[in-house]
Amino acid sequence: MPMNEQDRLAQVGAVISSLFDRAVCVGTTDPRKPQPEPLGDEAAHLAHALEARKREFAAGRVAARQALAQLGIAPVPVFAAKDRAPVWPQGVYGSISHTKTLCAAVVADRGHTVGLDLEADTDLNEGLLSTICSTAEQARIAGPNLLHLGKLIFCAKEAVYKAQYPLTGMLLGFDHIDILLDQAEERFSATFLKPAGCFAAGDRLPGRYATVAGHLVTAVWSDKGMRKGA
Repeated sequence: MPMNEQDRLAQVGAVISSLFDRAVCVGTTDPRKPQPEPLGDEAAHLAHALEARKREFAAGRVAARQALAQLGIAPVPVFAAKDRAPVWPQGVYGSISHTKTLCAAVVADRGHTVGLDLEADTDLNEGLLSTICSTAEQARIAGPNLLHLGKLIFCAKEAVYKAQYPLTGMLLGFDHIDILLDQAEERFSATFLKPAGCFAAGDRLPGRYATVAGHLVTAVWSDKGMRKGA
């Protein structure tokens, strides 16, 4: 029997929650469905955006408010900073990701940043492989699943960037991070190859991944540079 939409979103939320080794709250939405209007002026920067982008933004903000509600936070606008990163309520760290068919948001208030990324569970465009994956990464994933694992590395790096950004304020290139996959455990480690803010070359962040509802999902967390109890 086909899974209905509510069950599909609940399944995605449960999988995302299970990927973090920390307590998190998760919201999920479908950008193809009608969504409540954005709150306040949170979508002002999208005045000239395509309708599909506006729908994805609205769905992502609804997912964010779902997650925040689980922390006891009343609905508030989640504005986009000049760099387009979400501006979360004080004391909260979060991450939003969306595709054409799925949006999800994860938030935490326990002194650690979180990174989440969703990507369609398809192969990476071959022309992008050398841009996203280093020679060492390509050597480790060589074989018949090269392009699919390349897509997974892309997804992992996107989650890493979101987790580190609140701590560093830096936009990193793909060559800044090395991803080592543990396919048996569906985990990965992300090693900084260059310094970035509070991260030194050689520092590592842990991550986990899964496939659900036709998507790759990656999760990363960090308490680097956090004050105890923050």
